[in-house]
Amino acid sequence: MKKTDLAKADAKKLMGKMGAPGAAAFGNASTAVIDKREQRKRDQALGLVPFAVKLNDELVKRLHALATERGLDMNQTVAEVLAKGLDAA
Repeated sequence: MKKTDLAKADAKKLMGKMGAPGAAAFGNASTAVIDKREQRKRDQALGLVPFAVKLNDELVKRLHALATERGLDMNQTVAEVLAKGLDAA
């Protein structure tokens, strides 16, 4: 094997490690990456169920604005708005 082939192989290994899931980026070394399977288990323990819907762009913008205004994440905001709407119906 030539010296250039060795260098190419080392570069491929390095690039593979950089793109691997869980690899720390330069500015984000302290943030822990949560495995999707682990996140699903946590959500199930909390009684959360994935529920996908398609919404109008304007409605999504209003939900985002409401979430930032209240300091909540989008899941909590949508759950709160849905609960209020269903209680009023």
